[in-house]
Amino acid sequence: MQAYSNPDREKDPTALPDVEVFQIDDKGYSNGEPFVLPHEPGEQAFGLTQPGWYWWVCFPGCLPDGTPFGPFETEATALADAQDV
Repeated sequence: MQAYSNPDREKDPTALPDVEVFQIDDKGYSNGEPFVLPHEPGEQAFGLTQPGWYWWVCFPGCLPDGTPFGPFETEATALADAQDV
């Protein structure tokens, strides 16, 4: 899900969402190996080994700008954390 780190910017017709919230489920790490996102080589995996909701700074169509934050219990909690930064 794409969102705005500052909800007030959502009203600006020229602003783009700058946060992506996503979920890693039990299937994503069931073998105990770090979950590797499709755009990253295995040796540079972020080490997402826990299920939950994560967020990172990411413009639409672009690679993320850093490592993900999380895990969080719910999507709403992850989004609230992203908007609190």
